[in-house]
Amino acid sequence: MPNVIQLLPMLEPEEMTYVQGLIKDMNDTQAQQFANIYMNRRKDTQTILIACVVGFFGVAGVQRFLTNQTGMGLLFLFTLGFCFIGTLIDILNYRSLAFDYNIQMAQQTAALIKSVS
Repeated sequence: MPNVIQLLPMLEPEEMTYVQGLIKDMNDTQAQQFANIYMNRRKDTQTILIACVVGFFGVAGVQRFLTNQTGMGLLFLFTLGFCFIGTLIDILNYRSLAFDYNIQMAQQTAALIKSVS
C-alpha cells in the first residue's frame, strides 16, 4: 500500500486522509502517477486566500474562478461579491474552498488513473 506522506507531504491533514483512502488500492506505479497528476491540479490554501483578498480589494470572484465555480465567479463579479459580504465569507472559509476543490480534483485524478490501468 502506497504511503501518501511520502508521495504528497505538503497536503493538509484532512486532505491527506482523503487521498490515502483513494490510493489505498493502487499499486506503487499508479500511486506515483496519481501524485504527479494531482500535484499539478490541486490548489494550495494560501493561493485561495490570496485570491480571496484580491477579490475583496480588487476583482470580486477571482477565488471562485480559480476553483472552477464559474457561475459563482460571475455572480460575485457582477454583484461585487454580494456587496463584499460573500467575499468576506470566502476569506474566512478559504480552507473549505480549497479542500472542496482539491477533493474534486483528487476524485477526477483517481478515476483517470483507474481508467488507464
